[in-house]
Amino acid sequence: MQYLWATLGLICVGLAVIGVVLPLLPTVPFLLLAAFFFARSSSRLHDWLLSHRLFGPMIDDWHSSGAIRPGAKKAATLSVAAVFLLSLFFGAPTYVLMIQAVVLSCVLIFIWSRPSG
Repeated sequence: MQYLWATLGLICVGLAVIGVVLPLLPTVPFLLLAAFFFARSSSRLHDWLLSHRLFGPMIDDWHSSGAIRPGAKKAATLSVAAVFLLSLFFGAPTYVLMIQAVVLSCVLIFIWSRPSG
């Protein structure tokens, strides 16, 4: 079972790394999942993730106070705007735009209602 948890953690870290460069893929949720999986599989991987220069502070902010750093909030907002604008540009149906507007607005409300790290 440890190998399964470790594999899932590594997949989540990989998705988080992709999310750093792709604005449409979230980084922090995948890092939180990776920390969860590593805590159940490998203390070495878990410690590595928590002490990582880039990823560690984001995880620590969330674990200590449920905080999201202002830079991450701005990046998420830009990503949400990009997704919606791409949908408009490619002519998504009106019902899709309405669903996106509601869901993405809820995401932004959640993100901006969290304390800043």
